Amino acid sequence: MTRPTPLFRPLALAAATLMIFPLAAQAGPLVIESWRVDDKTLWEEEIIPAFQRKHPGVTVKFAPTAPTEYDSSLTARMTAGTAGDLVACRAFDVSLNLYKKGQLEKLDGKPGLENFPDSAKVAWQTDDGRETYCMPMASVIHGFFYNKKIFNELKLAPPATQQDFFKVLEALKASGKYTPLALGTADQWEAHQVVYTGIGPNHWKGEEGRKALLNGKKKFTDPEFVSVWESMAKWTPYLGKGASSQTYADSQNLFALGRAAIFPAGSWDIAYFRQQGKLDFAAFPPPVTAPGARCHISDHTDIGMGVNAKSKNKEDAYKFLAWLGSQEFADLYTNRVTGFFSLSNHLVAVKDPVAKQMMDWRKSCSSTIRLNAQVMNRGEPNMETEFWNVDSQVLNGKMTPKQAAERMQAGFAKWYAPQK
Repeated sequence: MTRPTPLFRPLALAAATLMIFPLAAQAGPLVIESWRVDDKTLWEEEIIPAFQRKHPGVTVKFAPTAPTEYDSSLTARMTAGTAGDLVACRAFDVSLNLYKKGQLEKLDGKPGLENFPDSAKVAWQTDDGRETYCMPMASVIHGFFYNKKIFNELKLAPPATQQDFFKVLEALKASGKYTPLALGTADQWEAHQVVYTGIGPNHWKGEEGRKALLNGKKKFTDPEFVSVWESMAKWTPYLGKGASSQTYADSQNLFALGRAAIFPAGSWDIAYFRQQGKLDFAAFPPPVTAPGARCHISDHTDIGMGVNAKSKNKEDAYKFLAWLGSQEFADLYTNRVTGFFSLSNHLVAVKDPVAKQMMDWRKSCSSTIRLNAQVMNRGEPNMETEFWNVDSQVLNGKMTPKQAAERMQAGFAKWYAPQK
C-alpha cells in the first residue's frame, strides 16, 4: 500500500477525526425496556417529548415487551449484553436478582432519588435497605368500585365498616336485580392480589402485621390473618352464578354493563372502565373492622426504573432518571397513566375523580404493600402460588378459613427459618 502524499494526509486525518469523534460524543439513543405495552403511544407522544424539551440533545426509544414475556426475555438480554439502557423494574425479587448479578447500577446518591420517601424505595432495595438499584415510579391502590346509579336506586351508601359492607351486600342480593359482587375465581390471581391483600391490611394493621410475619413474631394461624379468610368466606353467597368459572375479564364486563353493583378493584382498572363510556362509578376503601378503627390500604409499589450496568450511555440514562424524580414527571404520569400513582413526595393534582378518591385515601389511611411481596416468595412451596389456590378455594366454599391458615403456615414454615 502506498503512503498518502503530504497533500492528502490532512484530508485523511480529517476523515478519520470525523469518523471517531461523533461516536465519542453521541453514544446512541437511550433505549427503555418495559412491560407496559399498553403505554407505548403515551411514552412516544407525551412522556419522551416532555423529557426532550428539557434535554433536546437526547434521543429516547421506548421498547416494551409483552408482560408475560418481559421477565424471561429481559434476563436473557441482560445476560447477553443486548438489553436497553434503562430497565423498568418489577418490585422486589425479580429486580433484586438482576442487581445481585451486577446487571443494574447502584443508585444511592443519584439526583432524583431524594424526592422519594423510604417506604417508596423499599421495593427496590437490598434486604438490609442499604443499597437502592431502581428509581421508584408508581404504585397501584386497592379498593372497591361501585355503580353510583345502582346505589342511588337502592338508597345505599358506601360502607365504612365490615358490618356496613355486608348490610349493603345483603340489600343488593335482596333486590334480585343485580349481582352484588363482580368477582370470579377462574383466574385465581385476583382472589389474592385484589381481595386478600386488599382487605387484609385492616385486619393485620398493615405494615405492623406484614413485618411481624417476616420476623417470626406472627403466624398465618393467628386471629388477625384467619379473620381475613373468615370475611372472604362470607362473600360466597354474593358472587354471581358460576363464579368459579368466571374470569377477571368476565367480572370487568359484568360491572361495565351495569349488571353488578360492586367490583373489588385495583386502581389500574379505572382506565378500562373509562373506556366503557357511560359507566358512572366511584370508589370506597376496604371497610375497617370496627367503627373508629385506623384504616390501612394496599398501596402497592408497582414499577420503578433502573440503569443497565452495561449501558454505553449512562450519562443520558442518569439524566432521564433524575427527570423521573421531578414534579413534571409525577404530574404527567399520574394523570396520563390513570390509576398509577406517583411514589414521590411531590403534591400532584389528580384530574380523574375516581383516581383522586383513591389517592386521597393516603391522607387518612396508612399505606402498606402486598403481604407476601417481600421475601415470602423465595421458597418452596411458593407463597404466591399457594395464596392464589387457597384464597380461591375459600371464596368457592371448598376450604375453611382454618384450613387455609394451616396450609399457608405449614408451607411457610417448611423453608422460612423465622417461622420454624
